[in-house]
Amino acid sequence: MPWCVRKCPYCDFNSHAMPGNPPLDEYIQALLADLEQDLPLVWGRPVKSVYFGGGTPSLFSADHIGAFLSAVRARLDLSPAAEITLEANPGTIEHDSFPAYANAGINRVSLGVQSFDNEALKRIGRIHGRDEIEQSLKSLKSAGISNFNIDLMYALPGQGPEQSMRDVELAINAHPAHISYYHLTIEPNTAFAAQPPQLPDHDVAWDMQQTGQDLLEAAGFGQYEISAFAQKDMHGRHNMNYWRYGDFLAIGAGAHGKITTPADGRVQRFSKHRHPKRYLQGLENGDWRAETRILAADELIFEFFLNQLRLKQGVYINDFSVRTGLSWQLVERRVQQAVEKGVLEIHDERVIPTTLGWKFVNDIQQMFLP
Repeated sequence: MPWCVRKCPYCDFNSHAMPGNPPLDEYIQALLADLEQDLPLVWGRPVKSVYFGGGTPSLFSADHIGAFLSAVRARLDLSPAAEITLEANPGTIEHDSFPAYANAGINRVSLGVQSFDNEALKRIGRIHGRDEIEQSLKSLKSAGISNFNIDLMYALPGQGPEQSMRDVELAINAHPAHISYYHLTIEPNTAFAAQPPQLPDHDVAWDMQQTGQDLLEAAGFGQYEISAFAQKDMHGRHNMNYWRYGDFLAIGAGAHGKITTPADGRVQRFSKHRHPKRYLQGLENGDWRAETRILAADELIFEFFLNQLRLKQGVYINDFSVRTGLSWQLVERRVQQAVEKGVLEIHDERVIPTTLGWKFVNDIQQMFLP
């Protein structure tokens, strides 16, 4: 769902400022037509999760979401126990409340809080404040949606350690099932890249990270991925599928998918046209895809380790051949080199980052580059 009320200065996602009269009905039609074209890739496979990402999906009404999910059920085997997540931003629950989204079929929400401090929110260009956050949390409670994630950033412009810890404490006090806790990074081609704000230095940011993680762990939020913390058995199932290098369909402007073709076991990556106007032209010409390619062996190796090494439980050795179609022997030498460097260890059919390795995951991932 590619539109936002306003583009945040740090955002490098495929999101676009919403036009005055956005073609929301037409866009839902386009999503379903796009899905129709991809159905042969997944005939007979159950759908275990649906994730509405963006952009700001909560700019679409509950009726839009409900109509889309009903159409999906008519076309695919959508599991009754499927995790169905809606990304939402406080201040953009304009069409409907969370009870309406719950009635439409949403059973998990990812709320883009980022900070509870009004001044910090202004400095990073967010359109909401503390009051809108509290209203959203009340709406979630009234909807009975206990499975929700709070997105929280640290090392924000002008932020000190006390403010950062206060954000973590307030997030914990909201009783989410899941908290995503991550460092603000300045990405290329963003407003912040053109005019960089004054950020906390690296040592201060490191202290924020460590203290925040300690608070989360003490409150029962176990870290299971680089920036993901969850209460017991409340891991995000959709994202776990990404990180374990599973298959996923992707529809919508700028969406990226990965599918293993059953006939030959090859892994196909594909993306859809990025700009909403170009994407919507697919209703006329049936052209949704911007790129399709089959991954080579060296790409499969890197992508597999790039994703699974994000998990604290490490790399599942048995997953490697299943997900890539390649022999584990192709990577044994590189794994052994990482073990000898003290950054990985092998335990119970898994390759797990050591305490040292967990601090330098990027360096381990680079060992598997083509």
